[in-house]
Amino acid sequence: MVARRRRAAKRRRDMVARMRTAVVTGAGGGLGRAIAIELARRGFAVWATDVDPGAAERTAAEIADPAAGQAPGGEARASTLDVRDEAACRTLAGDVVAKAGGLDLWVNNAGVLSTGMAWEQDGGTRGAMLSINAAGTMNGTVAALERMVPAGRGHVVNVISLAGIVAAPGEVAYAASKHAAMAFTLGTLFDLRRAGHRGIDVSAVCPDGIWTPMLEDKLDDPDAAGSFSGHLLTPGQVATEIGKLSEHPRPILILPRWRGPLLRTFDLFPRLGLRLLPAVMWDARRRQRRYKRLIESGRWP
Repeated sequence: MVARRRRAAKRRRDMVARMRTAVVTGAGGGLGRAIAIELARRGFAVWATDVDPGAAERTAAEIADPAAGQAPGGEARASTLDVRDEAACRTLAGDVVAKAGGLDLWVNNAGVLSTGMAWEQDGGTRGAMLSINAAGTMNGTVAALERMVPAGRGHVVNVISLAGIVAAPGEVAYAASKHAAMAFTLGTLFDLRRAGHRGIDVSAVCPDGIWTPMLEDKLDDPDAAGSFSGHLLTPGQVATEIGKLSEHPRPILILPRWRGPLLRTFDLFPRLGLRLLPAVMWDARRRQRRYKRLIESGRWP
């Protein structure tokens, strides 16, 4: 048994040592940019993709520029990618394999957030979150796996959210899209193992609120209070953990770890959650106002 585990660990180390090509979606700014830079620091050749071609090019240039000091002399390319376009995701995966000889890591990071009462949001608003957060994650995952399965190795990392494991008041449609992405991520990993593919991993990353452009305009939005209710993270903090995850894959990574079990309580005991909801949202608004004071005074991050 011990010898078998050692052999398995060696195969894992050998596989990780070969993983040098990464695609990051939504890499034009915020968390995606931080992930791309972190992976470049760890020796990956990075394809920085974004629906905004200029933003993707800036991230790639920053990685490749030795004077930038982010990932001195790192290898990076920029590609325009709308994750809602399944064919475009597949084409990109094929281009990476053709140019780099393989596709080792694909990070589905692109996402959007619109807050508000579910019954007040229009179909376009809900549809955007579902098509980018859920279907976009599926498109990227499938595109990557089409190349990874024949190669027998690879890793897909899907940036979900704590909203993927709890029904988030004020962010209901967003949470629904992230629940779909979570189910797809874990279910796909189960199917890979069921089909005998043990050299390929799929991971779900569920961070607390992150101070990115997604939240920067929501300091006064009471519907977004839940995103400020815990420990507000920086893109660099999350990117560092995703970098570690690329070397030591696991099915789920919750940041910070203690928040996952706490929030799951509300889904497991919904009647308790309803009773506690007023106090929870009051505290979330208090924390949101506190972060606003800290940010506006320059004391955070």
